[in-house]
Amino acid sequence: MSIARIKKNDTVIVIAGADKGKTGKVTAVNPKKGTALVEGLRLVKKTIRRTEQTPQGGIVDREAPIQLSNLMPYDADKKAGSRISRTKNGEKTVRTLKTSGKALD
Repeated sequence: MSIARIKKNDTVIVIAGADKGKTGKVTAVNPKKGTALVEGLRLVKKTIRRTEQTPQGGIVDREAPIQLSNLMPYDADKKAGSRISRTKNGEKTVRTLKTSGKALD
């Protein structure tokens, strides 16, 4: 993807899949694979080996990547997903929400 419409620390809403309708904060984005990690969403079980750092070991919940096409920036004012537009603010280009006109950057 050449244009990053979703970046780290953005609040997003899931528009497709098992977690549809849930919102969360993006913790990491992988643009080459087209995926993102969202805090508290798409949790999967992962087994952890016993080590000195984790003497208990066992099964833990971890976030798995979600396709960027299944995410949409969240507009807290309208309580819904919003598309992104790019507007010039002086010399800098700013990402803005189309529903409320609020700047994201």
